Amino acid sequence: MNELTLDKIDFAILTHLQEHGRLSNQELALKVGLSPSPCSRRVKALEDAGYIAGYSTLLNPEHFNLALTVYIQIRLEKHTSVILEAFEADITRYEEVQECSLITGREADYHLKVLVKDMQDYKLFLLDKLTTNSHIAGVHSSFVLKKVKSSTAIPLG
Repeated sequence: MNELTLDKIDFAILTHLQEHGRLSNQELALKVGLSPSPCSRRVKALEDAGYIAGYSTLLNPEHFNLALTVYIQIRLEKHTSVILEAFEADITRYEEVQECSLITGREADYHLKVLVKDMQDYKLFLLDKLTTNSHIAGVHSSFVLKKVKSSTAIPLG
C-alpha cells in the first residue's frame, strides 16, 4: 500500500463517497471544491493507497424477505489453530453469515451476524449448518427487535 498524507479534501472525498457511493466524478468534484480531473486523480490515489477498499451496492433485506437478524456468540471446545481455521472455513461458506469476528472474553470466541427470513430458517441454519461443526461447545443467540442505527461508514473524525 502506498502511504498518502490525507488533507481535508481527501477526507471530504471519502466522507461523500461513504454517504453516497454512486456520486459521479463531476458531482463529487463540485461537493469538494475541485475540478473533475484533480478530483478523479485524488480518488484514484485513494484507491491505489488502499483507503478505498472497494465499491458495493447495499440491498434492502426486507425486499428479499430477510427480516430476522441474529447475533450469535460461539464458544469452541479448544483454541488450536487447526480448530479455529476449520471453524472459519465452515463459516465463510454460509451465505446467511454477514459478519464473523474472532473476539476476546470468557463467554465466546466468535461473534456472528446472521440474516435469515424467519425463526424457521434460523432453526434450519442453526441445526443443519452451524452446529454440525463438532468443535462448537456453545451457542448463544440474540434476535434483533429493532435496528436503531445501521451504517457502513467508518468514523473519519
